[in-house]
Amino acid sequence: MDLLADVLAVGGVRGTAGARIEAGGTWGLAWHVIGAAAFYAVTSGTAWLSLPERDPRQLMPGDVVLLPSGTPHALTGAPGTPAATCPRCDEAMANGSALRVGAGEVRTHILGATYEYDPTVTTQVMAALPQVVHIRADHGGTCLDDTVRLLSRELAYPQVATTFVLNRLVDILLVQLLRVWLARRPDEVRGTWLSGITDPVVGVALTKLHQEPARTWTTETLAAELTISRSTLTRRFRAVTGSAPADYLTRWRMDLAAIRLRDTDDTLDSIARSVGYTSVYAFSRAFRRSRSQAPGQFRSAARGRLVLPG
Repeated sequence: MDLLADVLAVGGVRGTAGARIEAGGTWGLAWHVIGAAAFYAVTSGTAWLSLPERDPRQLMPGDVVLLPSGTPHALTGAPGTPAATCPRCDEAMANGSALRVGAGEVRTHILGATYEYDPTVTTQVMAALPQVVHIRADHGGTCLDDTVRLLSRELAYPQVATTFVLNRLVDILLVQLLRVWLARRPDEVRGTWLSGITDPVVGVALTKLHQEPARTWTTETLAAELTISRSTLTRRFRAVTGSAPADYLTRWRMDLAAIRLRDTDDTLDSIARSVGYTSVYAFSRAFRRSRSQAPGQFRSAARGRLVLPG
């Protein structure tokens, strides 16, 4: 069981290659509504990233930056440069086309991408990250550099199935960025489940819960699996993730149940048993506490929100 891969898959995280920004002279672009996590990789030149109530930060060649919550932001050629909403920006970010800005010679190239995720799932990678994840080019020469170069080459020379390749590369970029971030800035995610991945005790505990979410876990049985005391597990788990093992397990079970309620016609009894409840009553009570709706109400509402193709 790969814990990060499991959460990414269940959370429905999907990357889409966005615009190729080609900038020169005096330029500025603003995004006021994103609706998804935004990612940028500077392949040449420099840019300045501005967010509300934050000092602008300079992005250098080789830098990558992720805005997990899709915070409104601006990219400019210099700090203080006015940035207007670009009428072509949303289209370019959606289809990966080139976006030429500024009147001067092109000196800055930036690759953009977006990441969407399933709002039904509360255990999300993006929600565990700070407002800005900035990996500078001097991060030690990881595979992140190689993937950015592949992405840049594919964008510059599109071929058969380029869209498919680009979107897969964008997914890989996210995992590689997370690897570097967790290795270099573990304190930035302390108090979230994501910090448990690198903890030798909590990481094993989380993996076991994900491997067998329907098992009748107690703090005692989980501690026994790890050959540590109940008090040690509780203290360590809470210090690292910010929650108790039982609370985390309940939240994960409700995430799995919510997906099945929305996407399948499985009976409540079947769903309840798949996430560790021996009765529909006990499951319904836990689900209502978690989602403020009975399972049947949630199923009807979730399906009502689905947009059918065509």
